[in-house]
Amino acid sequence: MLNRLITQVHSCVLCEAHLPLGPRPVVQLSNESKILIAGQAPGLKVHQSGIPFNDASGDRLRDWLGVDKTNFYDDKKFAILPMGFCYPGKGKSGDLPPRAECAITWREQLLAELKNIELTIVIGQYAHAYHLPNASKKLTENVKNWKTFWPKVIPLPHPSPRNNIWLKRNDWFEDELLPPLKKRVNEILSHSL
Repeated sequence: MLNRLITQVHSCVLCEAHLPLGPRPVVQLSNESKILIAGQAPGLKVHQSGIPFNDASGDRLRDWLGVDKTNFYDDKKFAILPMGFCYPGKGKSGDLPPRAECAITWREQLLAELKNIELTIVIGQYAHAYHLPNASKKLTENVKNWKTFWPKVIPLPHPSPRNNIWLKRNDWFEDELLPPLKKRVNEILSHSL
């Protein structure tokens, strides 16, 4: 069932008319995935390569999680399912928001197939709105209240270099949240070998 869904996702053209570079859905998942990364939407570099988080945001995210590329790109370990599967194009202050069609059409079906997820990492405001429906509408509040969702879910800001100002203003993030997150990821990956 999951393989059929992934094939359908990769050939999806639902919002083709709205995508400046055309559709190129970028997802990574398997029935065995242990950790779900629920992100926003692929950026330009990811669209060009077809590899999720194959950019500066991915470098920072892997650092936050304490994992190397080999582990990160192992779909038996990590499922990567953004809110929008294709690059949405540029806006005034960064990329446009993820297209809603992906979540409406595919998200519930795909999530239902991920039965081995032990941790969901929720990145950015659009993913927070979907995966944390009863939480604050403010990203910073959700991240500050991360223990509320722990140990099954962890809300994060987007690891984009555009968020350097947020990281400087919230210096507690690296000291308080990242060490337990790295430990939890390591525990999950250790027992999934």
